[in-house]
Amino acid sequence: MQTIIEPQKKISVIAEADVCVLGGSCTGVFAAVRAARLGMRVVLIERLNRLGGVATAGLVNIWHTLQDMDDREQIIAGLTDEVITVLNARGALTVKNNRSSTYNFNPMELTIILDEMIREHGIRLMLHTYYSAVVAEDGRLDAVIVENQDGRGAVRAKFFIDATGDGYVCRDLGIEQYVSDYIQPPTACFNLQGNIAGSDLKGIWKEHGAEFGLTDDWGWSARVAGLSGITMRADMHIFDVRCDRAEDLTRAEMEGRRQARAMLSLLQKYGDPEENYAITNLCSSLGLRETVHYRTRMQAKEIALLTGERYDAPILKGTYPIDIHHHGDGGITIKYLDGTRRTKWGKGTRTEISNWREEMGLSGESAKYYQIPFDVLVGERYENFIAAGRMLNADAGAYGALRVMVNLNQLGEAAGVAAALCCEYNTSLQSLDGRLVSETLRKGGSAV
Repeated sequence: MQTIIEPQKKISVIAEADVCVLGGSCTGVFAAVRAARLGMRVVLIERLNRLGGVATAGLVNIWHTLQDMDDREQIIAGLTDEVITVLNARGALTVKNNRSSTYNFNPMELTIILDEMIREHGIRLMLHTYYSAVVAEDGRLDAVIVENQDGRGAVRAKFFIDATGDGYVCRDLGIEQYVSDYIQPPTACFNLQGNIAGSDLKGIWKEHGAEFGLTDDWGWSARVAGLSGITMRADMHIFDVRCDRAEDLTRAEMEGRRQARAMLSLLQKYGDPEENYAITNLCSSLGLRETVHYRTRMQAKEIALLTGERYDAPILKGTYPIDIHHHGDGGITIKYLDGTRRTKWGKGTRTEISNWREEMGLSGESAKYYQIPFDVLVGERYENFIAAGRMLNADAGAYGALRVMVNLNQLGEAAGVAAALCCEYNTSLQSLDGRLVSETLRKGGSAV
């Protein structure tokens, strides 16, 4: 590879703060809000024109249940619960009796609510701003370099949170990374106008999908709250891509849009002739399920989640099942805490059901929820840095459960609290007592 030399130049410091958060998904926003509520001056940097990440730009308008497996105890609260309350008050929420898709919301309303949270807490927000480089020495970060309409500038802070999803700051700090043997494929979501209920979509897809380059692939969809006749479609996967690589990411975004148009063509030719099918919105950010992971003090493990292991310093509770989208055969495997394992292929082509608890020889009552401890977020090297998001340190099974938004939202809150406590007590992340993080989360409304 040819190289050039970039001339050295002085970079103006354009902002200073106690806490700098990179990445404005709900994970990043909730980290910023938590830190601000604890008295920190916060800067939040986001490369897109809006906050919310997959929930808004990605159009994925589903948050899963906040209750335990018996629906008796609320195990997720905090900022997720606060936002749900506001969405409901604005008529932008549909509550369903379905554990895996309890809350269907309007992504545009969520975008506005997140803006309001930023203003309310006095957080300095930089949209259309790209992370470029990190300045670090002797185990501490001093600044990050960003670029936007004003050019290139530096943001200094006492503590930094990487909520970029792909871990851009982790990468540039040289933190050990790994890629799962089995990377869950992405989906490009879009909004569709037209009632599909009157058509046999599964039958049409299986009989005519190949005509439009559509494979027999498992997928799902959801109504968009507050809108009539509009569904969010996640009917397909994009295979054979590594979306932490620029070329693959570009190819995946384009393939996703091709798939959306192909599905529309399928419906226009073979669907209900009385329906006016149309694409009303394409995601502006691909629905990435997995890219790279970064090592921390502890790795979340599948067996610990499935059996409900408890910890002294929990930062997250959940019940979302281990959910593995197959890499190439159009299937999905889901393991529930009650022991059920369900694998589906294609558009209803085949289903297999078994019991993983029986296979492991487990008896007695199954777990009502799982936890992960603070150590999953604690890196080994940098004392004023934490990473929170889908780059988390988890084996393949645990990751299949933890990667969804109601769980990553909680990781963001924990990261924001940890950053604020490190600043308040002038201590390193590695020396911070995780029990203090859990206690502070509870005092702030979380259910950990």
